[in-house]
Amino acid sequence: MATDDGTDIDATEFVVEPDDDDDEWVSLPIRVRNFSPWAQSMIELEAAGPEEQVPTYAASVPGWRSRTRGRLTDLLGAFPVSVPLNAELTDRVENPGFISERLVFDSESTMSVPAYLLTPTARRRPGPAVLALHDHGAGKADITDLDAKVGTTRPDAYASELVEAGYVVLVPDLRGFGERADPVPVGKDGCDANLVAAIAAGRHPLTGNLHDLARCLDVLEEHPLVDSARFGVVGFSLGATMALFLAAFDTRIRAAVVSGAFSSWHNARHVPFNLCGSEVVFGMIGTIDHVDLGALVAPRALLVESGTSDPLVPIDATRTAVEQLESVYRAMRAPKAALRHHEFDGDHRWDGAVTIDFLEQWL
Repeated sequence: MATDDGTDIDATEFVVEPDDDDDEWVSLPIRVRNFSPWAQSMIELEAAGPEEQVPTYAASVPGWRSRTRGRLTDLLGAFPVSVPLNAELTDRVENPGFISERLVFDSESTMSVPAYLLTPTARRRPGPAVLALHDHGAGKADITDLDAKVGTTRPDAYASELVEAGYVVLVPDLRGFGERADPVPVGKDGCDANLVAAIAAGRHPLTGNLHDLARCLDVLEEHPLVDSARFGVVGFSLGATMALFLAAFDTRIRAAVVSGAFSSWHNARHVPFNLCGSEVVFGMIGTIDHVDLGALVAPRALLVESGTSDPLVPIDATRTAVEQLESVYRAMRAPKAALRHHEFDGDHRWDGAVTIDFLEQWL
């Protein structure tokens, strides 16, 4: 710390010179004061720690997973009440190798979900289907090439890659994105605005999204060319967080691809802007973490994808979480390849180099 004239002083104490009536020097401690709400949360969460450590003995895993599922259920709170889907298909376009349609269905009495339904033209009998979830961007259009300029492709159009690989693909807009985006002032995050409105109404946006995604699986179950025993989910960043939660929550998911998200909230919280309003529920840090959610996916297939220089998802934290999760997969006698970690040279982006092979193995 320095005075106005630039002189350095000890930040832990301030020495007061004696006055005329006192011949002793006095050392007064300086009170450390914090003005940052974020820093306050960091101080409190640093001392919190996880509610339960990942078990190292196989006999401990079943009970731990049961308690973890109970904590997840408590955190998510009450889910919306389902209503008939009333699904409608419009805007049918025949593309090279697949058909694209706009699908809309009701997830609850006051909420509908718009999505793209992509169907391979070569599909003749029921087969696997994948739910493709977008990141924190413009919504479902971001991960397809449907509106790209002729002759160009998007580097993260993994929904288009999946249908070209032969999967029926459903690509919904998450709440607050794409056709479901509400107007917000420039510089304001729509996820955070939605969180404020939802909390005022007594809802969790994350729970609402999970409800919508479970209803997406209901839609796919009714598709004549889909085998409901062969569901996968793929997502990047925000979409990866939703994919991880969905696979932990809904056991209909047989294989999940989580790209650019898997590490720990306890680690990610050190970046003030690293969590958005769509990804949080009250009191989650210290109660349930990524490795806990991964343990609820086990022994089903899980691919974790991460960039070695991702500033939002530090690779060391991902490696530690995957290593912890491996002990759970071993304890549950899962096939060795059921949990896979793909690292690539790069930052916070979609890679997808092993995604198709991974899904072909498990779906």
